[in-house]
Amino acid sequence: MDPAVAWYQPEQEGPAKRLWLRIWDTQSELDKMNLKNIENANPNVNKAQDFIPINDVNGENRNNNYFNPARRKVNDNRASTFNLNKNHDALIGEYGGCPWRIPNYAYKPGVLGLHEEIDHFYMYMSPTETEHLVRSTVVNRIRAAILSLWPQARVEVFGSFRTGLYLPTSDIDLVVIGQWEKLPLWTLERELVVQDIAEKESIKVLEKATVPIVKMTDKYSDVKVDISFNMSSGVKSAELIKHFKEKYPVLSRLVMVLKQFLLQRDLNEVFTGGISSYSLILMCISFLQLHPRPERLRQPNNLGVLLIEFFELYGRKFNYVKTAIRVKNGGSYVSKDEIQKEMNDGHRPSLLCIEDPLTPGNDIGRSSYGALQVKQAFDYGYIVLQQAAAAGAPGVLGRVLRVTDHVLQYRRWVRDTFHPYFFPPPAPPRPHDDSDQEWSSGSVSPPPAAPSPPAAAPSPPPLSALQCSSPTPRRVSAHQSLIIHHITSNSDFNNIPSERIRVAREGSRRPSPTYTYKQRWTSPGVIQRYGTAEPSKARPQRPLSAKQRRQPSPHGAPSPAVHGGPGGPRRGADRHKKRRHFTQRS
Repeated sequence: MDPAVAWYQPEQEGPAKRLWLRIWDTQSELDKMNLKNIENANPNVNKAQDFIPINDVNGENRNNNYFNPARRKVNDNRASTFNLNKNHDALIGEYGGCPWRIPNYAYKPGVLGLHEEIDHFYMYMSPTETEHLVRSTVVNRIRAAILSLWPQARVEVFGSFRTGLYLPTSDIDLVVIGQWEKLPLWTLERELVVQDIAEKESIKVLEKATVPIVKMTDKYSDVKVDISFNMSSGVKSAELIKHFKEKYPVLSRLVMVLKQFLLQRDLNEVFTGGISSYSLILMCISFLQLHPRPERLRQPNNLGVLLIEFFELYGRKFNYVKTAIRVKNGGSYVSKDEIQKEMNDGHRPSLLCIEDPLTPGNDIGRSSYGALQVKQAFDYGYIVLQQAAAAGAPGVLGRVLRVTDHVLQYRRWVRDTFHPYFFPPPAPPRPHDDSDQEWSSGSVSPPPAAPSPPAAAPSPPPLSALQCSSPTPRRVSAHQSLIIHHITSNSDFNNIPSERIRVAREGSRRPSPTYTYKQRWTSPGVIQRYGTAEPSKARPQRPLSAKQRRQPSPHGAPSPAVHGGPGGPRRGADRHKKRRHFTQRS
């Protein structure tokens, strides 16, 4: 494996490793120099071409070097351990990369210790109740925005969030089912921005993909969501996976480990040169269906052996050229020629051919153009685990899996930010009063205890846009407080008190008072009528508009700025006469 994708093991440290690194770096530099010399020696290399090359699609050069993890944006994948050897301190320097290991726990050597680590990894990486509620809130907000556009539509959840097989940084898959002449991808994109669910820069509309989707990132929780249209098969697929989870109890733990194995190597998505989660789960189901010794599936301490055998099958023994995977009817391996007979759309079976158990003739892996990279990763996993387990080395799982500090920081941010809001602490007990003892010792019954004030609702969580490297929340604004109240009032959360809502609406700004014509001439709360002062009992007056404030007073009424208002230079009957005339007209 490329040392930028794998990492060095403890026993590899020493002079031989340093010498090998110097040879690797020197060879890499020589390859770069040779490429530059070839470009300089060929003067026609930059000449404009009079044709469109086959490898150039939509301005993107697609050559045979499909796998390129550097295509990801910086900080796009928190779990990536790409180039761990050179960025060890930045990626796992704080927590060590193996947070699932229980301190002071004596792990057994070999495959038994590997089984214990897989079990602990599954329990550690499974979503907490707070993380699940955060994702449910995101789904409710998006569903409300979609139904406001199309009330007759139906929004369903599928994928890993529906099956429960999702990692802390996994995305949410939604499908919108309705009737449109043309898929409203761009309409949905605008609505997500208007509803303040996502930033415009975080939304990607993939209308040219095999399955057109809208990819977005929630503005406040940083949860990624993929929204598709009229793909009802996704919901049925999720129910099928839940059925296999009940049939094979080891499936959940095996899938979670394998998903993390591919995620940290940027092989968990098709467009980065990997395979989809659905393909990986079907591969696991087929592996369990066709296991040569089914009794091993029921053994209590067999997760380590199953993981090594999975890597061995799909990394070394499986024939990707001629064989296809079939899950339905108990599972089997079939020839790709047989699969091609059922394909009516002119496609040919792909390198990783997995028959869709719900749609005959559909190849699940037809878009996985980087399946060979996945095969090499599985082969690497088999070599490392098999050698470590045979030698009885401790910490076997940490040789192929690492959890980065960015993932742990994000989980800690979610816990500290949202847990007090979803699960408010109980109200503190009433302080002890010595007078209770006095009443209890006497013959007179004590007075009834005053009702304890209701517990104040917890402060809204400071939802803010996150940075992957530093998920420290910023100070919440009044507008964000209103958003929090809006999204939680439609779910099972506590409502924010009305006084807090009023403060959130007003913020720190106090509106300037407005006065009517008559009120500007008098003291606040008192209206002068015919020269007498009495409490304000008149009907409420309309405030002045900006145009009225700029224009002079009607019928030559004196301006208080010039004449000083009541008590100004005017005296006698003339002042009262103009006051009565002005009051009647207003």
